[in-house]
Amino acid sequence: MKDIIIAIDGHSGCGKSTTAKILAERLNYSYLDSGAMYRSVTLFFHRKKINYSNINDIKIFLNQIKISFKYVNGAQNTFLNGENVEKEIRNEKITDLVSKYSSIPEIRKYLVQSQKELGKNKKLVVEGRDITTVVFPNAEIKIFMTANIDVRAKRRFEDMKANNPEITFSDVMKNLHDRDIKDSSRKDSPLTHAEGAILIDTSDLEINDQVKKIIDIIEQKFS
Repeated sequence: MKDIIIAIDGHSGCGKSTTAKILAERLNYSYLDSGAMYRSVTLFFHRKKINYSNINDIKIFLNQIKISFKYVNGAQNTFLNGENVEKEIRNEKITDLVSKYSSIPEIRKYLVQSQKELGKNKKLVVEGRDITTVVFPNAEIKIFMTANIDVRAKRRFEDMKANNPEITFSDVMKNLHDRDIKDSSRKDSPLTHAEGAILIDTSDLEINDQVKKIIDIIEQKFS
């Protein structure tokens, strides 16, 4: 198979990240977690106490942000200016704030350009917001994942409760519901099923089934 970009977009909590990670491992491709990049930017400004409404300061500090990915004990971790922030960017506070910062055009432009640079050499599985519409609209394989919100909330709750034992299922459900509204209604690049993207409903699919489905799609196209 030739070197390609596999771009995965869709609703929060559909299993995009886990599916993309496993898919990259199976194909021996690099994995780009664009959501982790937005979370890292959110963490950076949250630490500096720069509110998402303070666009002037956000513009000033954006160029100080350097995000990288490294493997630690066999798992890909996210680094912000050299610091491993993998756990911190997944906490409830950052989860609550990320959609507010990620809707800022200046932040989106900065990260979209960073993601495009990372995709120049192809052999990449990338997932996250705008991936199939703005960042890699010409990706050889484009996937749009969705699932019932109850299923998504259960999955997200199971993922989060280990690091955040105080979180409740209702908290997660509300966060997802609010996130869906913000993602689909934002003025700049709303969540959209891109032209040419193959729809996969993961409501009744386990992770391995999701991965297999995408591999089947790739093999059918390039066999």
